[in-house]
Amino acid sequence: MQQYPFVAIAGNIGVGKTTLTNLLVERFGWIGFFEKEVANPYLADFYRDMPAWAFQSQIFFLKERLKDHLQIQAANGSCVQDRTIYEDAEIFAHNLFERGLMRARDHACYADLYAALSSSLRPPDLFVYLRASTWTLISRIRKRGRDYEQNIDKEYLAQLNLNYERWAKRVAEKYPLMIIETDEHDVYRDRDWLEGIIEEIGRRVSGR
Repeated sequence: MQQYPFVAIAGNIGVGKTTLTNLLVERFGWIGFFEKEVANPYLADFYRDMPAWAFQSQIFFLKERLKDHLQIQAANGSCVQDRTIYEDAEIFAHNLFERGLMRARDHACYADLYAALSSSLRPPDLFVYLRASTWTLISRIRKRGRDYEQNIDKEYLAQLNLNYERWAKRVAEKYPLMIIETDEHDVYRDRDWLEGIIEEIGRRVSGR
């Protein structure tokens, strides 16, 4: 069976992943897989009371990301994914546990399930990590105006950024990784900059 390219767009909340994913779908005709944030029935509760709803919310994301990943593996064409199962587990769930917002027994159960699932998954051919400072993220989150995100704790975002940096170092040891600095750019309107990123991703994938 032919293996088509699989590109993963990674990065913190509000960094611009969906925008870039959409542009890659439009440019190359790739099959796009997007985050199902709005469909998560636990998300609003999670933002109001993280310790009470962390496990349920992360399990929802894990099962949705797994379903997408299995579709990507079976797809008859190139795919691009807006956030991956790896980030859900190794960054978001881990961060919740680290901050005392997910109980130890819940995290242990979650981590064990993730390890069993991820061991049989095909990794992306290219990880694209969008990087931004905490204050840039807060600004972008406010601009996009999702009600349930408006009170996100800046310390929560800052800790996620630290975990993303650690994760990116681990990824770079095993897989192709492209890091994009976004602080100095408008991820929605800086067309020349976005065009350069799209072309570079296309080159890296074509030469895999």
